[in-house]
Amino acid sequence: MSTFPQQDPSILNDKDPELLRIHSIETFGTHDGPGIRFIVFVQGCQFRCLYCHNPDTFDVKGGKHIQLDEIEKRVLRQRPYFGDEGGITVSGGEPLLHRKKLITLFKRLKEQGIHTCLDSNGRLVNKEVEELLEYTDLLMLDVKHINDDWHHKLTTVSNSATLKLAEMREKQGKPMWIRYVLVPGWSDQEEYLHELGQFFKDYKTVEKIEIQPYHKLGVHKWEALGLKYDLEGVNPPTAEEIEKAKNIFAQYFKEVHVN
Repeated sequence: MSTFPQQDPSILNDKDPELLRIHSIETFGTHDGPGIRFIVFVQGCQFRCLYCHNPDTFDVKGGKHIQLDEIEKRVLRQRPYFGDEGGITVSGGEPLLHRKKLITLFKRLKEQGIHTCLDSNGRLVNKEVEELLEYTDLLMLDVKHINDDWHHKLTTVSNSATLKLAEMREKQGKPMWIRYVLVPGWSDQEEYLHELGQFFKDYKTVEKIEIQPYHKLGVHKWEALGLKYDLEGVNPPTAEEIEKAKNIFAQYFKEVHVN
């Protein structure tokens, strides 16, 4: 696969403590957490998901910097629209690569009564991540595949950290949603959908699983970056394939939602 080489992500966490390197910001988002959200997409990711619709977030030196104070001010200006459920979501890229800065940001926002949410692939599990999760009201955990071999094929890395992060969150006793991209021939195998359900069926913190049907909306970005798109020829799942996955997950999760 032709893609960005792996880079040292430490600059995202350790350098310039009041500056967050971001890809973009979305206001009034409704698909990344409960209610109306202020969504910050951070820069940098160590996964190389074949279907990534934002491959321009791979580069840890890409994007732009924004002051944490500026984010706080913008979130507070939008607070009247949040209602009882809304708040801030930090997505990516991978938010855990920015964990120290997000601890600072989430602490400040929680002091203001803002609901905090992380959308993460679970790449890291350490004390800093554990502290960040304490200030995170909702963790949306992207599980790319329950089988480690298939996870490697899809992302180039292991799923061990992702599953360890799920266990850490369960021990904290705080809410978690599972997100799962359904890719025909890659992540729709019936036996592995059951295996994923079995892994999470006794979790008290998992409120629901969200199925995200594979799409091709980011293919043009791969082309613009001069990268080879390795899922060429793979089509989005049919309604029947989505329904099959939904029915399997319904055996294990309290709520199954299709995005």
